[in-house]
Amino acid sequence: MRRWAALGVLALALLLIAVDATVLALALPALQRDLAPSAAEVLWIGDVYSFVLGGLLVTMGTLGDRIGRKKLLLTGAFGFGAASVLAAFAPTAGWLIVARALLGVAGATIMPSTLSIIRNMFTDPVERTRAVAVWAGMATAGAALGPLVGGVLLEHFWWGSVFIINLPVMVLLVVFGAIWLPESRDPAPGPFDLVSAALSAVGVVPLVYAVKQVALVGPSWTALGAAVAGVAGVWLFVRRQQRSEHPVFDVGLFRKPAFSGAVGATVIAVFALTGLVFFLSQYFQNVLGYSPLEAGLRELPLGIAGLVVIAFIGPVVRRLGTGRAIAAGLLASAGGLALIGVSAAYAAIAVALVVIGGGVGLALTLTTDAVVSAVPAEKAGAASAVSETGYELGAALGIAVLGTVLSAWAASSTFTEAVQGTALVAAALLTAAAGVAYWLIPSGTAVSTER
Repeated sequence: MRRWAALGVLALALLLIAVDATVLALALPALQRDLAPSAAEVLWIGDVYSFVLGGLLVTMGTLGDRIGRKKLLLTGAFGFGAASVLAAFAPTAGWLIVARALLGVAGATIMPSTLSIIRNMFTDPVERTRAVAVWAGMATAGAALGPLVGGVLLEHFWWGSVFIINLPVMVLLVVFGAIWLPESRDPAPGPFDLVSAALSAVGVVPLVYAVKQVALVGPSWTALGAAVAGVAGVWLFVRRQQRSEHPVFDVGLFRKPAFSGAVGATVIAVFALTGLVFFLSQYFQNVLGYSPLEAGLRELPLGIAGLVVIAFIGPVVRRLGTGRAIAAGLLASAGGLALIGVSAAYAAIAVALVVIGGGVGLALTLTTDAVVSAVPAEKAGAASAVSETGYELGAALGIAVLGTVLSAWAASSTFTEAVQGTALVAAALLTAAAGVAYWLIPSGTAVSTER
């Protein structure tokens, strides 16, 4: 019972971070009126969080393996609360940018710690799948709840309230986490490799930046340079891990089709989910004329379905096996997106959101479980960081690629036609990902890639 209570605390923390990733977009108009940021500052306010978070995930996951995941998690939770206060009461745009960067640092300590603690608390594969299902359900629900939470807060309070809401959750995490969470660490981690830590950031941050630049302003030499730098950073990181006696992460795992397929499916599933929330939020507000709160309410079926599917994951895996179950989840999500492509009426969209939420929830649970189960428990932090880096890249790509498709389509047609066409593009990508998952990920009933 203690483990499940601890899981509830971890799930609440992840839900908050998932909400935090989407809620700021609604607050931008209000904070622009108060702080009068320049165009460049607006971009940094929105992007610096994901840059710092994505760049530090691997480093923080490995650090947790060394110093203790509970210790790192509680330290990060305290830091997240403190940075939230700094952001909420920021007197200038520059102050807010710094606060958002600090939130990214703290978020990078929390995300891999939650998943690696789950990996160590639940050693039974069946129980671990259920626990990861709750964890993944919070990610799906958080993406859908962000606009709703933001709409409620901004209708009654000032823009800083989207940060203040973090405080009570972080207090609960620190207090009950200290009581219920077990400590775990790698008993023989080897020396901490600062060069590898730097290379992981040099690889991830420019890639995320390049994707976001293409989404905002289109292809440019700046975006190309960032992409080249990112690819070079990743290549150097991989080479160093291959030659190191104590690698930050065993990159040889990517030679396992099950592992690489699971990471790839994670990226595509989050790609579709984040892109969907992005263009539907615009459609509900700009075309159908809903307020932010009304738009958030109409996106709720997505999050609810992502939570409900938790109850059915065990039977589905027993019947289909892991690989086929992941493929089925991705195919169901593709079908939901195809339904939006056929009809942009809200009744059709509501049905589609239920199908997409259930399908993505199923796929993300099993791909995440496959990734963290591929390594020994003492290396769970590094594996968790790889899984969550996939989340970050998927989210950045979803907004960039689908946002670009949406904008290009809308330039030569109506916004409704653009939404439908973009949904069909996302459906095609998910269908391809389902095929990859079916062929690469084994369909035995155990979710571990160690078989």
